Amino acid sequence: MERVNPIDPWAAPATKAFAFIGVLWVSYKIFSFWRLIASLFILPGQSLSKFGKKGTWALVTGASDGLGKEYALQLAQKGFNILLVSRTQSKLDTLAAEIQKKYNVQTKTIAMDFAANQDKDYDTIKSLVSELEISILINNVGLSHSIPVPFHETPEKEMRDIITINCMGTLRVTQLVTPGMVERKRGLILTMASFGGILPTPYLATYSGSKAFLQQWSTALSSELEPKGIKVQLVQSYLVTSAMSKIRKTSLFIPNPKQFVRAALGKIGRSGGAQGIAATSTPYWAHGIMHWALGAFTGTMNKIVVDQNRGMHLSIRKRALRKAERDAKKN
Repeated sequence: MERVNPIDPWAAPATKAFAFIGVLWVSYKIFSFWRLIASLFILPGQSLSKFGKKGTWALVTGASDGLGKEYALQLAQKGFNILLVSRTQSKLDTLAAEIQKKYNVQTKTIAMDFAANQDKDYDTIKSLVSELEISILINNVGLSHSIPVPFHETPEKEMRDIITINCMGTLRVTQLVTPGMVERKRGLILTMASFGGILPTPYLATYSGSKAFLQQWSTALSSELEPKGIKVQLVQSYLVTSAMSKIRKTSLFIPNPKQFVRAALGKIGRSGGAQGIAATSTPYWAHGIMHWALGAFTGTMNKIVVDQNRGMHLSIRKRALRKAERDAKKN
């Protein structure tokens, strides 16, 4: 006689529950994707006029080259006077003259080495800031490793300079500018970050850690200053053609500074690909899609992702060392 197994009374409800969870998960991913598309391609960012009228000042650090130079040019084009802060006075003078000629706005310059971390330099900034209405602060100054390097072989000076410039320089300038914004109850603090801060990056460990610090600091600072009318936004970036990245040729995922800055200034208040991360935007469309995909399907702290990152930077290191060896033989 055939034996009939009794029906598990929990089987059907469990199946329905898992199916319901699956539908919710897929629905959330679909919603998240369309939110990404809207943020990157459809919805505008907040107008810069919300943070200060034309004729007020924007302070740009790391202003003489790359992204910093482009932020200065595009903000000047929008009618802001520009306070340029960078290391080389001759480059600052050239850029200031270009800005004044093209856009008929005022400029001031401060030449300082952020790696030196000298009080007299910050006193100079403080003195100028007290005389000007700084509506926008662009924290762009930054330093990476000369080539990918194992942490235990990182030169002490390089390690110290990266932390001093990327972290202390950004904090000290922001602390000087913020009181005036608090008094006026408006302002924009925009800090340049890097995928190195969201993707742990072997062979760039010190740089990666410094950019991760800026993520946590910006998010905390945003919560402090939002009730006072000040917008704090961390801008995430993958590779951009620049002296720091040592990349000269643009591609689908590597814009030039002009393309990137146009996206960054056009998407203030939009998350782009940085969904779910407070006070953060990944505004350039290709970087945004990459950031979203990493967060949606693998996670930025996933071991597989970290190991892939390790392999890529180890390969870059080997090529750099071979090039240095060839150059040494030529000389």
